[in-house]
Amino acid sequence: MAVRIALAGNPNSGKTTMFNRLTGGSQRVGNWPGVTVERKEGRLRGEEDAVIVDLPGIYSLSPYSPEEVVSRDFLLKDRPDAVINIVDASNLERNLYLTTQIVEAGIPTVIALNKMDAVAKEGTRIDLGKLSKAIGCPVVETAALKGDGVDDLARAALAAVGTEAGNALRYSKELEGHVSAVEGVIRGVVPAEAERWHALKLLERDERLRGDVGEGVWGRVEAVVSAMEARKGDDADSIVAEERYSLIGRIVGESVDRSGSTRRGETVSDRIDRVVTGRWLGVPVFAAVMFAIYFIAIETVGSWGTDALNGYIGGTVMPAAEGWLTDAGVAEWLVGLIVNGIIGGVGAVVGFLPQMAVLFLILVLLEECGYMSRVAFVMDHLFRRFGLSGKSLISVLVGMGCGVPGILSTRAIQGEAERRITAMTVTFMPCSAKLPAVALIAGALFGRSALVAISVYFIGILCILMSGVIMKKWGSLAAPPSHFIMELPPYHVPQAVSVARSTLERAWAFVRNAGTFVLLACVAVWFLSSYDWGLNSVGAADSMLAGIGNSLSWVFVPLGFGDDWEFTMATLTGLLAKENLVGTLGVLFDPGGAGGEGLWGAVGGALTPAGGYAFLLFNMICAPCVAAVAAMRHELGSWKGAAKAVAYQCSLAYAVALVAYQAVTLLSGGGLGWGIVPAAAALAVLAYLLAARDPFGPFRRSARDG
Repeated sequence: MAVRIALAGNPNSGKTTMFNRLTGGSQRVGNWPGVTVERKEGRLRGEEDAVIVDLPGIYSLSPYSPEEVVSRDFLLKDRPDAVINIVDASNLERNLYLTTQIVEAGIPTVIALNKMDAVAKEGTRIDLGKLSKAIGCPVVETAALKGDGVDDLARAALAAVGTEAGNALRYSKELEGHVSAVEGVIRGVVPAEAERWHALKLLERDERLRGDVGEGVWGRVEAVVSAMEARKGDDADSIVAEERYSLIGRIVGESVDRSGSTRRGETVSDRIDRVVTGRWLGVPVFAAVMFAIYFIAIETVGSWGTDALNGYIGGTVMPAAEGWLTDAGVAEWLVGLIVNGIIGGVGAVVGFLPQMAVLFLILVLLEECGYMSRVAFVMDHLFRRFGLSGKSLISVLVGMGCGVPGILSTRAIQGEAERRITAMTVTFMPCSAKLPAVALIAGALFGRSALVAISVYFIGILCILMSGVIMKKWGSLAAPPSHFIMELPPYHVPQAVSVARSTLERAWAFVRNAGTFVLLACVAVWFLSSYDWGLNSVGAADSMLAGIGNSLSWVFVPLGFGDDWEFTMATLTGLLAKENLVGTLGVLFDPGGAGGEGLWGAVGGALTPAGGYAFLLFNMICAPCVAAVAAMRHELGSWKGAAKAVAYQCSLAYAVALVAYQAVTLLSGGGLGWGIVPAAAALAVLAYLLAARDPFGPFRRSARDG
């Protein structure tokens, strides 16, 4: 039977890096039984019979969030053979709070004192022997980023398996007496090795343990708790927390020597944070950073690469492929499929790879250096005004890479209502699959302006905030935002290997999707646009696809892009995978083909700037790809809930695109058209939903009466 070693630690303590170091590539990702919290496991490198179980990053074992419940239950009920506790040596006091709770659980524990390279650099010295003796478990010095001490840690963890779990932690004599009294009360009710942990949690009146020990034991514990509170003059949980921190203070005081530390007053990170997380400058700095990102990726460096690659695909690859296939005697229909359907469609998407790669590189650098975590902190104050919190923005930031993990990450949000709202709105922010469409519209109609991308992102945030206000007024989703506590790691220089790996992984995912979902969609679009219902070869205007598009395009006429059925079909195929927005247009407009003016020129000639912008907004906000919808179903608990979310997303997308099209048309001198009436109505409905105290009251009463 394999040995199970749990890996536990605070967020930003280096736990993920350590897990990767210990397991290498032998990792499995799933969910914990009964809960939607990610579970990661991996074989310890070089040890086939040792499994590392990565527990969620938490600050304590007080079970208030799904992650904390998972960790507590795994440690106390599943009982791993050993625990590796990752402790950030540069924030020892805060990290040791979780350490004391793990040791109290009575499981053989090894402490990985991580980031010791940074501690040594600033001149702080930690006496590992004193620290080990005070806590009652082995301590190993590590630096996960560099791989230092990882092998020693693995050996220490394996050596700890099967040993008796020591417990050298001692609180005040008075509290020890109360702990002993509670241990006596619960003896025989819970496992003996976990008595101390249970005793302390019962002293804190943890109601979740009431069912574990029974009402009789709970009543006797209440008497002990009341006596302690009367003697101390404070509530029990505050008393236990104070004693725990007092113990940690004594441990740190005995084992840490900061006399040689070069850290004095404000650090560089502190000085930077005074600007980038400031009350008045935080949001403007974020906006400036976003503009810089897209200026580099869309207008300058990334654009140069995209121009070169598109020119090569359209000017060299497609003509060469057509000539080679024709000379080889390949059937004309197959030549059309390969050249215009596959190369033209997939190439239209892959052509944006340079812009995507530059964008991925910059975002990874911002994540690695520590700035992106500041964004959640900065936006928390704003989000709370709209019924959400910075936790929601964390999911939004994850969703900027891909909507699926963005939706799945909402499971870390404690409040049920806030979690559901975030799961339904996180895809309003453009993911990497939508970015080629952003670059296409910006290049074809707006001179490649980075302001187009920035505006789409901020309209996405606005839609999330509006949705927070609107959805909170529905009874089942009415709840205050959850508390948001987040560790801000110090700024540091990104590791070149880590940055390169993350950038290549995202770029490869982009190419892989183009070679799978987009390829299949492009083949289908080519076939449907090349034949009529009698399977006769025809031009695109007389094809099956044109018939379908013309029958539906009237829906989008008020949005400014319904006069051309090609954009209707691109929108529909985009519901399968958002890369299809560009892939479908690439097939239908035949970029690089004989007499073709290129995709950008064709789109620029078919749409007005107002219509193109409305097309972009609708496809950014409406229902995401099928994979993201499936993820929503998983998080919302039913297909009915996912269907309601999709209906809301499409309705909001239509309203926003309608108002934007009519407003831009009016402001650009296009005058008033009949579409201004539905636009004004949509704006009035949105204003009512935002301003009314109980806009859904009549609907709920009608449902009850019915």
